Amino acid sequence: MRATLRREIRIERSADAVWALLGDPTTIDQWFPGIDSCTVDGNQRVITTHTGIPMPEEIITVDDIQRRFQYKVTSPLFNDHLGTIDVIDLGDETSLVVYSTDADPATLALVIGGATGNALFEIKRLLEGRS
Repeated sequence: MRATLRREIRIERSADAVWALLGDPTTIDQWFPGIDSCTVDGNQRVITTHTGIPMPEEIITVDDIQRRFQYKVTSPLFNDHLGTIDVIDLGDETSLVVYSTDADPATLALVIGGATGNALFEIKRLLEGRS
């Protein structure tokens, strides 16, 4: 059984400024709580969690025009997964960041969906310069 979840947040920064952070696959450990490090080799990324668990991923899309980043967790924990981050220009020097997760099994989508909500708050904090 699969589930799809979506989280979003408005950030008081231009879409280009937000995309500069989120469009770079090497920065995830700066803004996603629970991730200690990541390595990128071509379209392969491996994130390492605070607990030391490596999670291999395949980078599917890095679209600088649409400001869309998509990746697939390839760990055997998942039957299927697709994560999508969209940065939408709201036309007033603010942006809407939408983080969607589609996963099978559904329970892992719920876990990731909760974590993405925390990640969005961290992105907002970092980019707006708030503590």
